[in-house]
Amino acid sequence: MARENLLFYEVDWFSVEKNVKSELKHDIDRYDGNKLLNTSVDDLCVYFEEKYRVDVPVLDRENTQTDQRETKIDVSGRFEYAPRGSGANYIQGTTVEIIIPFTGDPNIFKIQPTSFSLNPPRANVRKESLVLEFSDVKFDEEKLKLDIDLQIDSIEGYLKNLRSNADTLNGSLKEIAREAIEFRREKLLTNQNLVSSLGFALKKRPDSSKTYSAPNVRRKIKPQPKPPQANTAAYKPEPALLEKDYEHILEVLQNMAHVMERSPSAFTDMDEESLRTHFLVQLNGHYEGNATGETFNYEGKTDILVRVDGKNIFIGECKFWGGPKKLLETIDQLLGYSSWRDTKVAVVIFNRNKDFSKILESIQSTVPEHTNCKRVLEPISETVFQYKFSHRDDANRELTLTVLAFDVPSV
Repeated sequence: MARENLLFYEVDWFSVEKNVKSELKHDIDRYDGNKLLNTSVDDLCVYFEEKYRVDVPVLDRENTQTDQRETKIDVSGRFEYAPRGSGANYIQGTTVEIIIPFTGDPNIFKIQPTSFSLNPPRANVRKESLVLEFSDVKFDEEKLKLDIDLQIDSIEGYLKNLRSNADTLNGSLKEIAREAIEFRREKLLTNQNLVSSLGFALKKRPDSSKTYSAPNVRRKIKPQPKPPQANTAAYKPEPALLEKDYEHILEVLQNMAHVMERSPSAFTDMDEESLRTHFLVQLNGHYEGNATGETFNYEGKTDILVRVDGKNIFIGECKFWGGPKKLLETIDQLLGYSSWRDTKVAVVIFNRNKDFSKILESIQSTVPEHTNCKRVLEPISETVFQYKFSHRDDANRELTLTVLAFDVPSV
């Protein structure tokens, strides 16, 4: 029997895995440099993950169809049909086709998983279906049903093994992409800073793209992921609050909140504005009077605004806990206050209710539901949570949002 209809035979999984990782990194190395710098790292990671993930087919056994046709059967050596001296080699017979629809990449049927047998199943692979063929002069109905089930079960077993291999690879693609993207971004910025430091005008490249065009993508059955939108204009680094300064501001806020938690009687009758004032006093002790409250910023007033050298480096909102809906509204309010330069923001939540642990659970389940939340970061502590958000008006502008929750019980 010919080898062309052997499934899971042409290439081994280890070669596929190595090639996918190599092509992903090579694709990132070829990606337009300015697009890479102007686009959110998280969005790029999602794009490359979707582009290179291995989608193992899923058989739709419930919608299996059958067909039959007449065919010539080689009966050489089958003495009941070709007695010695008869000269008969082929006689009229029947071929039964079992047509099984599937979803996924048809090329996966060529891959040998890490666990396999020496007798792989056979079938013809069409665009969206597998076709199993069984031919004979005369069929035993029960034996034919058994052969069909055994063949389909064998294919399902191979797909299950491939799915296990693919799950491990697919789960690593985002981090592989992130490492390659950040490495190239750092290299591009280093080169850009080097050229800029020379003091000469930059030469315009005649081959540089002026408009966006989609890169070539491997052909698959599923719709192809679209690259994140970004212009090709020269990347310009923008002022941002250093991570260590952001951490210091958060630490000042936490220290003040701990004072409130330890001495609730001093704060029991204070409203949001009065509580906010205590935070501002502490921040101004560190930032020389640059922390203000109820200051206009972008589209409204924000509770806490820290400015250094005329630039907004931090904005925050202080609220009493009022449930998940109010938390999402507060985040919307904060995003409305944030211009593209405000890359690090915070929501400070005061709790005067019982069951603080339940409120912490509610915060962690509510914030990721916001439409602008892109990624959940590692929490700073049991009551301080961090997230990566996209700017409301520009998906490629990212904000680090920290939610600080403090229990200020009533006396």
